Amino acid sequence: MYQIRTYNAISVKGLDRFPRDNYEIASELPNPDAFMLRSQKLHEIEFPESVKAIARAGAGVNNVPLDRASEQGIVVFNAPGANANAVKELVLAGLLLGSRDIYQGMQFVGTLEPQDGLDPLLEKEKKRFAGTELRGKTLGVVGLGNIGSLVANMGLSLGMNVAGFDPAISVEAAWRLSSQVQKMDNLVSLFSKCDYISLHLPAIEATKGLINDNLLANTKKGCVLLNFARGEIVDKQAILKALDDEILHRYVCDFPANETLGNPKILQMPHIGASTAEAEENCAIMVADQLMDFLENGNIRNSVNFPQIELGRTTDYRLCITNRNVPKVLGQITAIFAEHELNIVDMLNKSRDDIAYNIIDLEERPSDASIAELEAIEEVINLRVIG
Repeated sequence: MYQIRTYNAISVKGLDRFPRDNYEIASELPNPDAFMLRSQKLHEIEFPESVKAIARAGAGVNNVPLDRASEQGIVVFNAPGANANAVKELVLAGLLLGSRDIYQGMQFVGTLEPQDGLDPLLEKEKKRFAGTELRGKTLGVVGLGNIGSLVANMGLSLGMNVAGFDPAISVEAAWRLSSQVQKMDNLVSLFSKCDYISLHLPAIEATKGLINDNLLANTKKGCVLLNFARGEIVDKQAILKALDDEILHRYVCDFPANETLGNPKILQMPHIGASTAEAEENCAIMVADQLMDFLENGNIRNSVNFPQIELGRTTDYRLCITNRNVPKVLGQITAIFAEHELNIVDMLNKSRDDIAYNIIDLEERPSDASIAELEAIEEVINLRVIG
């Protein structure tokens, strides 16, 4: 029986994917096969030797120590795209809040007491909250993955002109994207022409502080910047300066920070981009299915540290081997199979950065002696027999 240790409140629809005759799910399991979590920070948590996988029911994995997981041969899964629609809809709200003084107008109404002559007062004051329409304006989308491509297509449906920038766009994302989206060669060009800019980038070393003084100096005056990606990708002091200099009209984000609290030109939400019942269910279902397929078959889909690899089962006995991605390891593995007269029916080997992963279907179950020899190979990190 497989054991899954959960952190946070995981959607019941996701947990119900696990058949209870083969899985034990609980928050207190000493030797789990896998962790399943949402926002729990794992950097200070020790991974038991039994852990083979970590499933994050969401897109980002900043709360997971990826280097340590990879060193221990632990596969880290996430759920890209499962919460994309929820974030897209919040970006729409951000666009409207950034173009119309909706929030400020509601705040004003909230200060009013019941009174005679309320309608004339509202008529007099409403000009303070005038805004602009989205139709005909230019929306720039930085990052055209699962969420960014939805935002770009949404902009077109609103009658906006849409420009996009993503130097590493995948073939799958390109197929999702409307041909009406103008592809920009660089960020400076995009920032110089757009009335609204929506950020959809991961927080990696290359993107931290990407939105800085130099880039904002080239921004079209009066632009509204929306950040529903990660707080780390913007230089907050640069944002404040651009607002003071009236380069930016407004900054709308899902990542409040001490530096930006209390600024009337900044609309901040409490990290609620994926906080819908549907998104939480979709994320939990996706990672539960990925986790089961990995534990039962060794297949890997949507991992952030291991290669994507799937092989249909052809025998009852499957061997999954993780090793450091260096030459001659696969030769050592097959030599041991030959020595023990183990016939390989099918196999697949893929690598990602420093990790290589092998799925090998055998005619018969490997002996304890052959397993011991495989584990003794210096570059083998771990192995698992399924069946």
